[in-house]
Amino acid sequence: MADILKGLFGGPKSASAPVSAGDDADFADYAGAPSPVPASISPLTASTQDTPPALPTGGAAVPYTAWYRVWERTSLSDFRQEMYIMPFILIVILVHVWGTRANRRKSRAWITAHAPVLQQEFTLVGYGGRKALNLDDVGSMGLTKAMANDELAVPETLLREKAANEYMTYATGRQNVAFVDFKLSLVKRYNPLTRYGEAMFGMLFESLPAPEERMEATCYVFDGRENQLVPGLGDRKVGPNSTYDGFVWAIVHKDLMKRLRDDRYDLSLTTTKDHPKLPDWATIMSESAEITETLLTPELIKVVKEAGEAMEALVVSDQPMDQPKKLDETVPKKRISLSLRLPSSSNGYASTLPLFQYFLRMPDYLVSVGRFRPEAMRRVRQTREEEIRKIRRVDEEEKAEERKLKGDKEKKEKREALLKSMSAEEQRKYLEKEREKDMRRSQKRKTMKA
Repeated sequence: MADILKGLFGGPKSASAPVSAGDDADFADYAGAPSPVPASISPLTASTQDTPPALPTGGAAVPYTAWYRVWERTSLSDFRQEMYIMPFILIVILVHVWGTRANRRKSRAWITAHAPVLQQEFTLVGYGGRKALNLDDVGSMGLTKAMANDELAVPETLLREKAANEYMTYATGRQNVAFVDFKLSLVKRYNPLTRYGEAMFGMLFESLPAPEERMEATCYVFDGRENQLVPGLGDRKVGPNSTYDGFVWAIVHKDLMKRLRDDRYDLSLTTTKDHPKLPDWATIMSESAEITETLLTPELIKVVKEAGEAMEALVVSDQPMDQPKKLDETVPKKRISLSLRLPSSSNGYASTLPLFQYFLRMPDYLVSVGRFRPEAMRRVRQTREEEIRKIRRVDEEEKAEERKLKGDKEKKEKREALLKSMSAEEQRKYLEKEREKDMRRSQKRKTMKA
């Protein structure tokens, strides 16, 4: 027992007694064997020089070179994935560059064909203005010819690229016209996946029309507001009266008639009727037959036939395109819109130029003949008054609902303040009276229904 305690607490061990053969004969051979001694392992037993160096993963040793000598420690096999990806990246870049340049060429072809007409009708075309006149130009050509010289225009600023598939320009400086906005919408040649995907969805779903290359022009007329729109004019009177009666009238392509009626609020106010003098693919949307007979001139019929199915819509309107929600949005804003499909080649503009020029001069014709008999405008006024009444009715209902909510909130706040000022017994009596009143009201309602 003493030996065990000494072994546990680190005391000196007593010498082991020899094992007699009589105690256990099976362990007699080990009785005189010495105790095993662990072999000491020195950290310097194995030299690091005897360990063979580790080889790189590839199996071949990589030579040590300067940091910039990449070609000495790499090979083409190290860039196998990049070699697979690079051709696709190059194709995407080339297609994008080709598509954007093709759209720029198409937009330049359009402005080249229409710039002479625009510069003939307007003082300012584009965003860069005109070059300043010098004394030599005025002395050699005269002031009038110098002002009308097309070479004074800066061609780089006639068009502005809003996006790779959308271009815009602007014209102003004409009698009866405040300004005209032009927008060119082209297909996405720089993105074939999007281009053909949209075309496929357009063939499958009627609600998603396929993209078309078109020109959209919107002419905003003065309508007697020259003093408000022209800066520095003041109270001076400029030219004759530029007002005309407000109405909605249009010549549209039959393929677009339903979509335009659904998308545009102003065209939803009209009735559709074919005209024998127009081609089979065109129809008229008008608010009055007298307006149609006045605006459908022989010259307009001629240019519409020349343009062919490239013409999408010619709209004269004083109502907003989106349905008005407030009374302020019902204020008439007179404008003329033209939508034309762009031809595939620059030679196709010859057929649409007469219609384009008629569109630019249409405000003059409206100012001269755009005043109709009161009998013809009665239905037009009734339609607008009915829409105004609907908006006013909805507005009054919304205000009544707001007043009701506000009154209920005030009653609730007053009731809560009254309950807080009462004792527990008074609150109980007050709530019982409320409950009795509610029960009497419900009984009266049941009696009246019966």
